[in-house]
Amino acid sequence: MTDDCFESTVGSCVGAGVGAGAIDAGVVDAEAAAAAKALLERENNLLLSFEWDSLAGWLPNPATDTNKYARGKLVLCAGSARYPGAACLAAIASQRAGAGYTEVVTEAPAVPIVQAAGYSLVVRAADDRCASDMPAAQENRPVAVAVGCGFDAADPASERRVCTVLRAAQCPALVDGGGLACLSRLEARMLLEDRASKGFATVITPHAGEAARLARTFGIGTESPIIEAHELARQLHAVVVLKGPNTYIADGEDVIEMPFGTPALAKAGTGDVLAGVIGALLAQGIAPMRACLLGTALHARAGIAAAADLSDIAVTAEDVIDYLPQAILDMKE
Repeated sequence: MTDDCFESTVGSCVGAGVGAGAIDAGVVDAEAAAAAKALLERENNLLLSFEWDSLAGWLPNPATDTNKYARGKLVLCAGSARYPGAACLAAIASQRAGAGYTEVVTEAPAVPIVQAAGYSLVVRAADDRCASDMPAAQENRPVAVAVGCGFDAADPASERRVCTVLRAAQCPALVDGGGLACLSRLEARMLLEDRASKGFATVITPHAGEAARLARTFGIGTESPIIEAHELARQLHAVVVLKGPNTYIADGEDVIEMPFGTPALAKAGTGDVLAGVIGALLAQGIAPMRACLLGTALHARAGIAAAADLSDIAVTAEDVIDYLPQAILDMKE
């Protein structure tokens, strides 16, 4: 409905002798409609159309003469005594997504649990340095770091570890889970800005609740996930993957909607799987926006494939990992 329609409606009410309350209500309705129209126009200006069929060309198919280091190393600072499973899920997902070498840095009580989850994982106990000795990316030896899956947001050590990673990582970094809470703090925000100025990409992967808590820091509204993702990307100098039934990927300039969500993925641990997938793609040298688009699409396809065989009721995060190979094969076809 246009503004002209509202104006003519209010005018006809006045002519009919309608009371001031009704006129005020009409004005409020007109203002709300104008605000909704402006919001929609801004969303349309931000949204970038995308050909999802083009993703197959971005898959990191290994060269015939490659090696595990050339295929990318992911340093995964994840898990805690309280949530060891998050590190397991992210780590195994990263291997399924192609990372040649995944090293997990986790709290000491979680080490044997992660070791048991994957015999080919390299696992070591964390201290407050976490990944301060992480190697920088080199030619033919790409590296990325993912931090925060399974962190206890209430533990002060979690914030120290996230900031240590952001300060030390001379490579792409992904922040997820309990690590996201500290990004509202000044120190972490300054580190993100510094990373961006040096050309090191950062990806953050909040769900709606985590995004809303970050948005409050900057006075960002949550009425539109499109605008929310865009503004968070601008404020945090990061690529934002705002997870939900439809996921929005924003780099501070454009926003792309990933529309293939499924309720089968609304289970604990699926976010850790996604972090592992995107982290692995970053570790293989794929550009951040491409890694996020490809990662979210593979994650969604794996969820859909798992639900087709198991039902959307029964799918677990572990099932999503098991169906990642099928999602990759389907994308190649």
